[in-house]
Amino acid sequence: MSANMEGKKVPQVTFHTRQGDAWVDVTSAQLFDNKTVVLFSLPGAFTPTCSSSHLPRYNELACEFKALGVDDIICMSVNDTFVMNAWKADQESENITVIPDGNGEFTEGMGMLVDKEDLGFGKRSWRYSMLVKNGVVEKMFIEPNEPGDPFKVSDADTMIKYLKPDWSAKPSVSIITKLGCPYCAKAKALLKAKGYTFEEIVLGRDASTISVRAITGKTSVPQVFIGGQYVGGSEDLEAYFAAK
Repeated sequence: MSANMEGKKVPQVTFHTRQGDAWVDVTSAQLFDNKTVVLFSLPGAFTPTCSSSHLPRYNELACEFKALGVDDIICMSVNDTFVMNAWKADQESENITVIPDGNGEFTEGMGMLVDKEDLGFGKRSWRYSMLVKNGVVEKMFIEPNEPGDPFKVSDADTMIKYLKPDWSAKPSVSIITKLGCPYCAKAKALLKAKGYTFEEIVLGRDASTISVRAITGKTSVPQVFIGGQYVGGSEDLEAYFAAK
């Protein structure tokens, strides 16, 4: 890895992306010029830390980043566009722009291209995040040069605390719903009004009533969980917020 790129322009690269059934070339200028962008780069799509922690947390906090003036959140990896698109869909990360640095040109230009041949990966990106304003790197968080795949500083919470030092995290929220349920829509609207993002588990797609009964003892929806606490249905959620 090379020296920190803070204060320098990002590499000028053309990325070959697949959008729908068409090939679309996207340039560094299109991604970064006249914008405030948070980019995080990782060793590979579908790998454990990237899927369990790195990508989901940035997606979860996307609305809070936007409120702090961030125009886009980019996830980059030395993978091809088909893999990146499939991973985004699998992770349901609609708030993230995935960019395939398939040839490693951008990553090499950032000095972050490393050898992962011991894992059969070939050349991949070291894990890092950065804040880019109008194409210039303002801040980088680079994982320490340690064996394995350290994940200590490139996380979403570290980046958002750089942007807003007094920021404090809201508890994570999960809500079990089903299509066409008016009480589910009401609960989701209330969560959004209170500034909470949430993961939605849809009956018939992500789980069944068996799961709801096993977890809550009930079969009705919605069922809301906040910060490890079982809250209950739509009326219970209203009471939860009224008591705060």
